[in-house]
Amino acid sequence: MRRPIDFSRRSRRAEIAGLLLPRNPRYRIWRGATLLLAITLSAPAMVGEPAGLPTSRTDLTPGDQARVLAVTKPTTDFTKPEPFELMQGGAGTSRKGVNRDAFSQPSANITFEEEATFKLGNALFRKNWVSSPSSTQASDGLGPLFNERACQNCHLKDGRGRPPESGTGSTSMFLRLARDASNAEERAELADYKLLNFPDPVYGSQLQDLAVPGLKGEGRMRIDYSEAKVTLGDGAVVLLRKPRYSVENLGYGQLDPRTTLSPRLTPPMIGLGLIEEIAPADILALADPRDRDSDGISGRPNLVREELSGAITLGRFGWKAQAASIRQQAADAFAGDIGISTPEVPKHWGDCTEAEKACLTLPNGVQERLGAAEAPPPVMDLVTFYSQNLAVPARRDLDKPEVLSGKKQFYEMGCISCHTPKFVTMRGTPNKAQAFQLIWPYSDFLLHDMGEGLADGQRVGEASGSEWRTPPLWGIGLTATVNGNSFYLHDGRARTLEEAILWHGGEGQKARDRFAGAAGADRDALIKFLESL
Repeated sequence: MRRPIDFSRRSRRAEIAGLLLPRNPRYRIWRGATLLLAITLSAPAMVGEPAGLPTSRTDLTPGDQARVLAVTKPTTDFTKPEPFELMQGGAGTSRKGVNRDAFSQPSANITFEEEATFKLGNALFRKNWVSSPSSTQASDGLGPLFNERACQNCHLKDGRGRPPESGTGSTSMFLRLARDASNAEERAELADYKLLNFPDPVYGSQLQDLAVPGLKGEGRMRIDYSEAKVTLGDGAVVLLRKPRYSVENLGYGQLDPRTTLSPRLTPPMIGLGLIEEIAPADILALADPRDRDSDGISGRPNLVREELSGAITLGRFGWKAQAASIRQQAADAFAGDIGISTPEVPKHWGDCTEAEKACLTLPNGVQERLGAAEAPPPVMDLVTFYSQNLAVPARRDLDKPEVLSGKKQFYEMGCISCHTPKFVTMRGTPNKAQAFQLIWPYSDFLLHDMGEGLADGQRVGEASGSEWRTPPLWGIGLTATVNGNSFYLHDGRARTLEEAILWHGGEGQKARDRFAGAAGADRDALIKFLESL
């Protein structure tokens, strides 16, 4: 007689079909299930990949590989939810109430001691840094040029930012400043992954509108919107707003004419630790840069060089997948957004350039007794742990007929060609909370050409001016609940999920056109599915 395997949450875990999953009496799985053979990435799929980049998972036995392949295979049954679909963040999924704090909960499977570490990291994430010199020596070093004083001020409630409105600052959205290579030497630096691109010679890599006392900010982002009507297949009309970006009140002269402006909205913080533990081989297996299957989808990875080790690895964080790890992403944000140096990015004056001489004469916040950076290793450890363990909230209404119908539309319209539903994280992760978890981020974490409509014209590593990383969709239905607004895409131009879909071009054009041509009831159902994530 076959018997069901029960399972537990937090530190009490059991393996079910080779996967660590949370206790829930609604879902059970039987031993002896028929499993498919695992498929790993073949060598020809990634021509020219750097040596050492993994093409198969070494953390799995053949049996594990078969289980992973079986459980991550896209479903064809839309009559009921899939097993474990409720817990889209694996065992760490938050089952707390749906409210403004839905993105601020710790992973449900970390230990009691780790919860204390999480809370310390949260305190640092919320801490307002101050300018130097200051009596609060562990908190000084702000700027001198900066966009905000605390991480939480940009990542509002650990969620999504919003574009600035008339008369307000750009707290949770900023402008990246960069140009492409202009000569053979610079092209060689990009080819060797030494740089992602080249900053503006005066204003650096990011426009910073705020400054410490005695110094002026660099300028202010200006957005001018125009509207375009889109008529759908059933005659419904949707207004899309198209932004145009410029900079006003420049404080230190003109921008280089080659400098491009790329607006970046702060993304939600949930599930980052799980994304970090997806096997590189599983992401690379989805890449098809030459579109060998002729489906019009040619996702490719952004390969980057790690700051400390110098190794070439897979980028997976940021709008253009330009950061390989949460720690590096945090260090880049400390330097660019707040002007705080770290061991990873030891820029004590943040993004100040040699042309901003007054900025470089101001004191910094390095305290020798605390370390050689304004945010020394213990600070980075805590902020990184916090960022790795913000829980993904549980799904809602996933068994409702309209949501199931919308899921079917999402699959059949081709959305999962980029928004890959499921992964199983690696074994042997630094934190057991992220080990061997079935997760549902709905992203392939690859770069895709999204067409001229969304292009920013800015190269970032391997990413061209029209390529963007597929953003994960988990938690997207709680945007309004957590942040009190609904702005989507990299610059918040889309005010609804429908608008966000209709902005898809390039590799997303076919799926976008299927959505636009669908019956109103099918479009509504697809949106209901997204709102349940």
